[in-house]
Amino acid sequence: MKKYEVKDIIDLIKGNYNIIGKPEGKYFTNVKPVTEADIDSLVWIKGSKNNKNELLQQTKASIIICDTTLAAGEEYKEKKCLIVVDNPKLVFTRVVENYFVSKKKSGIHPTAVIDPEAEIHPGAFIGPFTYIGKSKIGENSYIYGNCFIYDNITIGKNVTIHAGTVLGADGFGYSRNEKYELEKFPHVGGIIIEDNVDIGSNTSIDRGALGNTVIKEGTKIDNLVHIGHNCLIGRHCAIIANTMLGGSVEIKDYSYVAPSASILNQLTIGERATVGMGAVVTKDVPSGETWTGVPAKPLKEFADIQFALKKLIK
Repeated sequence: MKKYEVKDIIDLIKGNYNIIGKPEGKYFTNVKPVTEADIDSLVWIKGSKNNKNELLQQTKASIIICDTTLAAGEEYKEKKCLIVVDNPKLVFTRVVENYFVSKKKSGIHPTAVIDPEAEIHPGAFIGPFTYIGKSKIGENSYIYGNCFIYDNITIGKNVTIHAGTVLGADGFGYSRNEKYELEKFPHVGGIIIEDNVDIGSNTSIDRGALGNTVIKEGTKIDNLVHIGHNCLIGRHCAIIANTMLGGSVEIKDYSYVAPSASILNQLTIGERATVGMGAVVTKDVPSGETWTGVPAKPLKEFADIQFALKKLIK
C-alpha cells in the first residue's frame, strides 16, 4: 500500500498554506470521513462546523487539512499535523483525485451500439448498452452505460455523462392547427457540449429546434435535470438535481441553479446569479442577484414578505 506524505499534499496546493505540527514521520494511505479515520487516514475539517475543535480532538487521523478557524492547541502539535489552507475541501478534493481515483479507461464496450458515421476519439470511453448516433465524441470523454446519444450531438474533451442520460431527443414544440389539434414543430437542430462538462444520471437535454442547444465549458449538471430545446448554458455554471429549464432559457456564466427550480422558457439568468431551491422563475434574473420563492423574487424582497406573513399570523 502506497504511503503519501505531507509534501505530496503541498505539491497540489495552489496558494498560501501553513503547517502546524511536525510532518516528519507522518503519512497517509487512505482517505476517510473525519469521524471514521484511522491513524493512516487523511481527513479534512469544514470551517463552518460548530464542533470542528471537538472533531480535531476525537479524530484518529494524524494529518488534517483545515482552515484558520480551527484553533489547534499545543497539545496537538506532536501527534497531529495540520495543513492550514483557504479552501480545505478543494485541497482535499485534489488529493483524492490525484492519488486515490482510478484512471479512466478508454474504448467501446462490446454491447454498445455505434452508428457507422459516428466520430469517437480513440481516447474516449463508451459504456455498456449505450447508443451513439451520427455524433462526435471528444478525447477523454467518458459516457457510462445505458445512455442514448442521438444524431448531430457534438461532445468535447473531458466530458463525463452518467448512466441513463438522453441527449438529443425532440423538444416539446407544438402548434394548434385549424382543427385545434396539436402539430409537432420539427426539431432539426443539435446539441453542442463543450470541454470539461459533467452531466449526471437520468438527465435529458433536448436538441435545438433549428439551431443548437449549447452547454459551455466547465458547466456541471446534476442528476434528473431537464434542459429544453435551444437553451444556452454558459461557462462554469452549476445546475442541480430536478431542475427544469424551459425552451430557449439562457443561463450566463458562473451561475447557480439550486435543486428543483423551474425556469420559464425564453428567460435569462444573469452572470453569477443564484436561483434558490424550489424557485419558480417567471421573470429574468439580473446578474449577481439571488432570487427564490414561488413566483421567484429577489432574496431581500422574499425575506420581507416572509417576515410580514409571520407577523400577520401572530
